[in-house]
Amino acid sequence: MFYQIVSFLLDVVVGLLTGACLLRLYMQLQRVSFANPVGRLVFALSDWLVMPLRKLVPPVGRWDMASLVGAVLLQLAQYLLLWLILGAGAGLAWVPWLAVFGLVRTALSGLVGLLIVYAVLSWVQTRTPIADVIGRLCDPLLRPLRRVIPLLGGVDLSPLVALVLLQVAMMVLAHLQAGVLR
Repeated sequence: MFYQIVSFLLDVVVGLLTGACLLRLYMQLQRVSFANPVGRLVFALSDWLVMPLRKLVPPVGRWDMASLVGAVLLQLAQYLLLWLILGAGAGLAWVPWLAVFGLVRTALSGLVGLLIVYAVLSWVQTRTPIADVIGRLCDPLLRPLRRVIPLLGGVDLSPLVALVLLQVAMMVLAHLQAGVLR
């Protein structure tokens, strides 16, 4: 039971911080301004890690590699701690693999969260800075689907299709993770 509690708490804390690092990377790639509540939250959650890493890890084009390295380090730390709690037996070689799977799972979960918030905000028709940021972040995911999926009765079903596809991707990821760890 202790392991489950610690694992859950680490998932929550590390997932939040990893998500902030990945969102920082994604917002920079999409050239979304950080002068909004979402950007300020991302900075508040990730500056402590990303800013020192920037001294060591330069950007590659538009890719903020310090944010990506920060996300990877957080995942590595999480799985290393869990490995130590289990007794530091065999299996240290799996820690980097678990970190990679955790990073991809966090990215997919973050996209699911963005799409859910986008869908809810589109239903209530709010024009807030947050709605604009979420819309800009979701647009690259939804644009290809909108080319294929027509409006049905004036309703855009592309967020629903994107959510289904992301859930399928998460299932495939879980299957791959189980296969690698066997």
